Amino acid sequence: MPQPDPDHARRLDPVAVNAALRRMARAPEAPWLHTEVARRMAEKLQVILLKPELVLDWWGFLGAGAGALEQAYPKAQRWIVEPDATWAERSRVAARHPWWSPNRWSGGGVEVIEQAQGIPPGAQLVWANMMLHAVTDPPALFERWQQLLRVDGFVMFSCLGPGTLRELRSLYARLGWPAPTADFVDMHDLGDMLVQAGFADPVMDQETLTLQWDSPAALLEELRSLGGNTAPDRAAGLRTPRWQRRLEHELQALAGADGKLGLSFEVAYGHAFKAAPRLRADAPTTLSLADMRAMLKSGRVRSGEDAGT
Repeated sequence: MPQPDPDHARRLDPVAVNAALRRMARAPEAPWLHTEVARRMAEKLQVILLKPELVLDWWGFLGAGAGALEQAYPKAQRWIVEPDATWAERSRVAARHPWWSPNRWSGGGVEVIEQAQGIPPGAQLVWANMMLHAVTDPPALFERWQQLLRVDGFVMFSCLGPGTLRELRSLYARLGWPAPTADFVDMHDLGDMLVQAGFADPVMDQETLTLQWDSPAALLEELRSLGGNTAPDRAAGLRTPRWQRRLEHELQALAGADGKLGLSFEVAYGHAFKAAPRLRADAPTTLSLADMRAMLKSGRVRSGEDAGT
């Protein structure tokens, strides 16, 4: 596996990320928040004219986007790209569900593959819901997505932004505790990374969702279902029951007038297209047949006698 670029690497503990993924793999289903964000992200597909025939659903089980994608592209083939063998097996099981199951894909067929394996290029959409904030080197992943797409294909993704859990961060800072979460990437920086990776016309957007709970215990349970603290400078070792009681007591400060505890989740959305490579007269350019056909369809190059051939 390639090592993260030190100039772009995020401050994430990869051991903690893998531990969180293993724990989440034991859950019966994807987190509710992921399902809701997938629904909201699918609404943004309405502005895209292209109807993909092949979709790469990156971390598909955790992203919970099968239903939204099938509704948008009922005839598309879907390749589910999972982080490891455990998640890949979960997606294979889900693909075998009975026809009445909400997890069943009845479109153009399903393939499941691990992200470390070779993935042939040619997709028209890379869909990545609520997974990018768990990636150590986003620019490297953007470059890979760009290479896997056809010309004029596009990427659509969502992830948590810097405003996520700001109330919890403030509480921890007031108590002098280490940060409860790793830092999140700002959407404008993500847009710059897309351009650097060779994407064109990136569009970034964000919204803040507020989740509420009736008790500190319910709040903490849902936060655990969303992953864990992957910051390298998080508190070392296990916390004591006494500290747990202190935390639950302090969380009461988040209660509003209705008595419910609320936390903010900033969700960033982005999409961008793979532009056709610029043809230079002073240097040879090699294009695949699929990319050349896409360029002809898009009007970026002329064919036959019009092109002077």
